[in-house]
Amino acid sequence: MSTPELELNIPELEQLAANANPASALEMRKYHKVERPYLGLRNPDIDALVTEWRGALDVPARVVLADALWQSNIHEARVAAAKLLTQARLRPDDEAAWQLIASWTPDFDSWAIADHACIAAQKRLVADPSRLDTLEGWISSDHLWTRRAALVATLPWTKMAHPKAADLAIRDRILGWCATLAPDHRWFIQKAIGWWLRDLSKHDPERTLAFLEAQGDTLKPFAAKEATRLMKAS
Repeated sequence: MSTPELELNIPELEQLAANANPASALEMRKYHKVERPYLGLRNPDIDALVTEWRGALDVPARVVLADALWQSNIHEARVAAAKLLTQARLRPDDEAAWQLIASWTPDFDSWAIADHACIAAQKRLVADPSRLDTLEGWISSDHLWTRRAALVATLPWTKMAHPKAADLAIRDRILGWCATLAPDHRWFIQKAIGWWLRDLSKHDPERTLAFLEAQGDTLKPFAAKEATRLMKAS
């Protein structure tokens, strides 16, 4: 398919564009409500290509490619960039991959791309929790999606069934971030707080309830309800 509106000078981007579906692209543009190029690819199509690229590239080359794909501003290319760096163990796990992922946050403008990037961030944070220091600054950002990313990127700490003392300390630290964000009543922030607490409640209901006792009146009602939804179900 010809895509004259795109500058296709990256082979991997050309591979993405070769599978473009104009009808699906139009639907995606309407759904995401963000003005950028869309190719209309399904996630499984992107996954198949990313798996191929991962197998052919070492980590430094993946970082270079991820940066180039992200800079294209094409929806599927940004999703692919995040998927390229979504891996529990990177060898070497130097700062390049993490710094690139962290540098993307000012560009977040929709939940879909932000969530894919945050999943990549989750892996790098679990690999090196000292990187949480970077997220501390995201809480005070004026940018909605950067603030939200601090919670979405730290979801692994809600899901640990047998956390170590250090992990419990991290939970308390992030609950402190939730308290800071609680007065921010924008829907996506409140939804992220409710999401974080809901997932935490499955493994640590005591901390969840203690947070709600202290901060529940500050949250929007739907966020407080979301936080206890799984506890009520059980």
